[in-house]
Amino acid sequence: MGKIKVKKKDTWIDMTPMSDVMVLLLTFFMLTSTFLKPEPLTVATPMSVSEIKIPEINVLSVLVSPEGQVFLDLDGQEDRVKALETMADNYNIQLTDQEKYDFSIGTSFGAPMQAFKQFMALSDDQRSEELPKLGIPTDSTDNQFKGWVLAAREIKGKDMVIAIKADAKTPYPAIQNVMSSLQDLKENRYNLITSLREVAPPSLSDN
Repeated sequence: MGKIKVKKKDTWIDMTPMSDVMVLLLTFFMLTSTFLKPEPLTVATPMSVSEIKIPEINVLSVLVSPEGQVFLDLDGQEDRVKALETMADNYNIQLTDQEKYDFSIGTSFGAPMQAFKQFMALSDDQRSEELPKLGIPTDSTDNQFKGWVLAAREIKGKDMVIAIKADAKTPYPAIQNVMSSLQDLKENRYNLITSLREVAPPSLSDN
């Protein structure tokens, strides 16, 4: 008796709906993700149990290095340019369109206004290398930090949040100098950025 041959059928799965879903998910994440800007230096923030989140927009970020240098970052390209124009007017500096554009798309800034044009004339790699060596002056004779804060507040309005981020090894006098400058400007509300410390759950013996 001859063998019965079973016809083989190829299994075909339409992957078009799956591809459409993957493209939609990828597009969603690209549009809603917030990319972190590189900072001029890496700091290890102190630990705390505070869970207050810093908003992602309308923020003036203050970075204090372990050596006490101060760097700033302001969100919004147009707002960054407006703040720069205010500071340039205060120091009688003429800005070019290219300098404004390069500043608007940059990351944290910290060059003294007296050296601004020389700093912006450098290449991107050179600016990244030189920035950690600089810092915004906060001394009593030329406190440019106050000028930047005033300019940012005028542009951003009363809802702007000031966030201070410092290394765990930053000397306290350096942080105190920043906070004193803010207090001189009647800026008494600001946030200190810290790393979240894990809190151990209470043991049964504590009950």
